[in-house]
Amino acid sequence: MPRALSETRKPLSASSRTERSGRLTMCAAILSGPDMSTHLAYRWHQQKLRPIEFVQTVQLDDLLGIDRQKAALIQNTRQFVAGKPANHVLLTGSRGTGKSSIVKALLGPFAAQGLRLVELAAHDLIDLPDVVAPLRAQPERFILYVDDFSVSANDPALTALKTALDGGIEEPPENVLVYATSNRRHLMPEMKKDNGEYHWLDDELHPGESTEEKISLSERFGLWLSFLPFTQDQYLDAVRLHLRKLGHEHWDEETEKLSLRWALNRASRSGRVARQFARDWAGRHA
Repeated sequence: MPRALSETRKPLSASSRTERSGRLTMCAAILSGPDMSTHLAYRWHQQKLRPIEFVQTVQLDDLLGIDRQKAALIQNTRQFVAGKPANHVLLTGSRGTGKSSIVKALLGPFAAQGLRLVELAAHDLIDLPDVVAPLRAQPERFILYVDDFSVSANDPALTALKTALDGGIEEPPENVLVYATSNRRHLMPEMKKDNGEYHWLDDELHPGESTEEKISLSERFGLWLSFLPFTQDQYLDAVRLHLRKLGHEHWDEETEKLSLRWALNRASRSGRVARQFARDWAGRHA
């Protein structure tokens, strides 16, 4: 060792050794990750994974009019919790049709097999590497749940998500998938100027860079599930279901008319609107 270095090197004091030991212990805790077996769902908030004490209970059987979507999502999740290959999922479509509810409902059949939900806000996607790092070594299977996802083309969260889904140097953890819901299939706003970027090449129409960017993100999700507005019959079925759950079996022509008027006033027929009408009606007739 050079003399200059050896002369300046001093033994650590007791307080310094204690401080260094504390830092090492903290680093080890971060690397080993939290105990994820104590709760079914977590939320990434202020740079930390925080347990959700009161998880909203949603039953798959209560979600009507989306049987095809339920079957596909259940099968993908079944493969995932069994340690088999499975895909990231993008759920898109009309508001209130069950996109978010169906993800929450997966805890019912799969929590006992180690499934956990981690809720992540769209603006926190830039933290994805930090979110995923402590989960990699855990025995549980994690769905990163991103609700109502939409970003602008220059949002740094966009790059973080694309890298996490497919495209980074680091091998993605096999026990983590992303399930995202959005009202937009390509996850970013459709701008009028994007149409002007299309061009012809050898008699083929090619999209511009902005459109390519939108498509490249959505294509990283292996499973796409579309949710359409309810038909009138599907809406009325949902109303009757929610009324029964609230203890009201009675159904007549007047109730049907009121429920249809309720949907008309909201310009939407969906499971959410059906539930809202049922709660209003049940409260008035309690």
